[in-house]
Amino acid sequence: MAGPRRPGFYLGVLVSGFIVGGFFTALLDRFLPDSTFKAFFVSTWTPTVGPVSVDLLVVNFTVGPVGLAVSLLSLAGVLVAYFVARSLF
Repeated sequence: MAGPRRPGFYLGVLVSGFIVGGFFTALLDRFLPDSTFKAFFVSTWTPTVGPVSVDLLVVNFTVGPVGLAVSLLSLAGVLVAYFVARSLF
């Protein structure tokens, strides 16, 4: 039986939390007037990795840059997704 402590469970919680948090960030960015409140909750930090080039003699390709936009609301979305998933399982 696959319990809630499996890595797939935590990966699902992270992905769903970032999606929900990103949705709320975009929603607030669109509908709130310019203010300190909006600047605090909508500002993002985006770490990036890349570009990474792979040369396999026959095929060569480049991936990147790949980034993840992290905001306060996306972190709150991860927390909410974790608590909901924990209560369900």
